[in-house]
Amino acid sequence: MRKTGRYADEPLLLPVDIDPEPIEERLTAWGGAALLIQAIRSFDVPGSTKRNVAVKQRQRGYSEAEYVESLIVLHALGGDCVDELERLREDAGLAELLGYEVPSPEAARKFLNQFHDQVLVREAQQQALALGDASSIPGENGALRGLGQVNGDVIGIIGGRCPEQKIATVDVDSTIIESWKREAQRTYEGSTGYQPMLALWAEMDLVVADEFRDGNVPAIHAPLGVTRQAFAALPSTVKEYYFRGDSACYEHELMTWLRDEKREGGPRGFIGFAVSAPMHASLAEEIQQTPEEHWKLYSQDAGARKEYTVIHYYPEEAAVNRYREPLRYIGIRVRRKQREMFEGGREVLHFAVATNLWDWDPKRLLEWHREKAGSIEAVHDILKNELGAGVLPSKRFGVDAAWFRLAVITHNVLTGLKRLALPPELLKARPKRLRFLIFTTPGRLVEHARHTMLRIVRGWNRFTNWLPAIRALPAPTF
Repeated sequence: MRKTGRYADEPLLLPVDIDPEPIEERLTAWGGAALLIQAIRSFDVPGSTKRNVAVKQRQRGYSEAEYVESLIVLHALGGDCVDELERLREDAGLAELLGYEVPSPEAARKFLNQFHDQVLVREAQQQALALGDASSIPGENGALRGLGQVNGDVIGIIGGRCPEQKIATVDVDSTIIESWKREAQRTYEGSTGYQPMLALWAEMDLVVADEFRDGNVPAIHAPLGVTRQAFAALPSTVKEYYFRGDSACYEHELMTWLRDEKREGGPRGFIGFAVSAPMHASLAEEIQQTPEEHWKLYSQDAGARKEYTVIHYYPEEAAVNRYREPLRYIGIRVRRKQREMFEGGREVLHFAVATNLWDWDPKRLLEWHREKAGSIEAVHDILKNELGAGVLPSKRFGVDAAWFRLAVITHNVLTGLKRLALPPELLKARPKRLRFLIFTTPGRLVEHARHTMLRIVRGWNRFTNWLPAIRALPAPTF
């Protein structure tokens, strides 16, 4: 017998009828967001926002803390644009969990507009033109700097709750966010977009600094600022410091700062680092002249044989570094097999890494340096493809910078949630897995003894340790 719907003559393929009347019960599709909101507040995001971000002119309406919290929830639940706040507003149960209704997209846009300052953009462009440079990095207004301080406070709380982590390796790298807006600049890949720079505390998977940049700003342009911010954001519990970077970090000011144990704006003492070295003619010549017996096997597969050696390369130093211990250069040689399959038939490729870690085994150092591909590059992917940073909301530079920074804060909140409250097997879980296992758990809000209670569905293969997780995320203490 053919089944038809109650309100249509068309046959239904479902074994149920569709009732167009809305549910009167207080239900939520995101019952698991209770744990997310607990984490946001445990890491004092609302309190820090209240202290550091002041953009509202009037007292009525949503507070800055409510806007920031709502946008973090949007990022964490998979929203890619401001308009998707409307989807969250449809969920009455989510408003109960937050304690207020989610702001409308229009209101959120007005809030985000406060992070843009056209005067700062114009000043940066004028300074760049005066220097004959087409690229510029605008300064941040007070609201955007305050949002950075919110991230710094989150890092401090999470780091303070993990005092056993006394080593910090800072990985610095840039990424490209493609954009076809008229204001977007052309990147080195040929597309238009933006090229923000990040610094990651690798051991904790926390983004400790970010700088939003136009697409035409080269990665080698002024990496010291981001690096200095990153080390300044590390908690006092850290006692041992390291740094990793690609060839964009082989820059005079940054390298000099890392080598200076009395460095300004950073921790005193030794910072061990490894940075990819550009293949200058003199370095390439030194590598090619290295005797064959000095090369050792690094790895080998069906496509290539990789070898390494210590290169006796001592380039001329700037005056500030002439009396410091010279850098150590480790060369890498890649012998491609079946070279006729590659364009130009290049059989041998050469690379190099510069470091001040003289006592490390060369192979171990190369493996350690390469680990950044699985740390900061993975975070770039998560931010752009799972936390909304890859879809920028505005033509205004400051708005996009704030949107990107909110995605960074969201990543750090999720990292703290995983590290402090979730089972060890979820420590490496990406945001989309947390949504599937936890955040999209349906729930019902019921009144009992003058309290609102959330009853959630429990199912096989779903996260079920709700109460211990909630208890592991206490209120912030100062």
